[in-house]
Amino acid sequence: MSQTRISIDVMGGDRDVETVLTGVTLALEHRPETEFLLFGDAKLIEPLLDKFPTLKAASKVHHCDVSIDMDMKPSQALRQGRKTSSMWQAIDAVNTGIADGVVSAGNTGALMAMSKVILKTLNGIERPAIAAIWPTMKGETIVLDMGATIGGSAEQYFQFAVMGDAYARIIFGLESPRISLLNIGVEEMKGTDSVKQASDLLTSSSLNFCGYVEGNGISQGDVDVVVTDGFTGNVALKTAEGIAQLISGYLKQVMVSSIFARIGYIFARGAFGALKERLDPDNVNGGTFLGLNGIVVKSHGGASPKGIAAAVELAIEVAANKMSEKIADEMDKMEEELLAIQE
Repeated sequence: MSQTRISIDVMGGDRDVETVLTGVTLALEHRPETEFLLFGDAKLIEPLLDKFPTLKAASKVHHCDVSIDMDMKPSQALRQGRKTSSMWQAIDAVNTGIADGVVSAGNTGALMAMSKVILKTLNGIERPAIAAIWPTMKGETIVLDMGATIGGSAEQYFQFAVMGDAYARIIFGLESPRISLLNIGVEEMKGTDSVKQASDLLTSSSLNFCGYVEGNGISQGDVDVVVTDGFTGNVALKTAEGIAQLISGYLKQVMVSSIFARIGYIFARGAFGALKERLDPDNVNGGTFLGLNGIVVKSHGGASPKGIAAAVELAIEVAANKMSEKIADEMDKMEEELLAIQE
């Protein structure tokens, strides 16, 4: 198997350079066949690499003078960071073919804007989508879009479904992923016009469309792909993350509320540890930008080294499986089908 090369925007994110390098090193331990291109301030990166000899041996540092602030507007980032920033150069490494994919924990809006300018969208894709892996009662579900597109037409929802189908085949190894549209109810008459029209298109397609799913049904795990627009998807994700933090906070309060609770915790700490692991967002960190001519994975800005590693390993997996090429092939097939449905 040929080596996969991933470019890293080392300067992106809320944490420091060492956190990013630690995470990349953890990923390298699991995927030792990988090479890395590290983009950022060489004066900060190179001294720290001495702490990570395996990463140092498997990577090359590319100095960049500019880093993109987390609160910078996408238009401002494009003006100030064009061609000189660590984010731009890390993405451009994919465009020029020297890297198979890119990972950044930086500004999401700037990363999407730069990715669209540099990589362009695939034929047949109007707008890219951010796909996230969502833990459920039965395993994991892919949800898209998680913030790239506000609103959307029926055709765009259809495109998201095609991309989600291809992504689920790669990530979950499924032959026929079950796909649903996120809606305010499961009845046919509910939802916006674009959602209802998308339902009609998907029902007539060869995709394994299972109808609507409500917000409380995402975590049940009854479908493999949930399609929505970026506004709704991002709100749902942040709400779920908040609830997970709330549950963790309640558990901590309960465990120290009395001497009996503390004694009970001693006997049940294995179960509590397993629950904490299930609730840890770092386990599924990494949103993949689907619909681009290249692999781009966005890590949460505040991710720990464990979370950074998860995002990097995700990028390695989808790059090794030629995800963009597979989505392009699926879109070619489904465009003909969509035209036939609409006639």
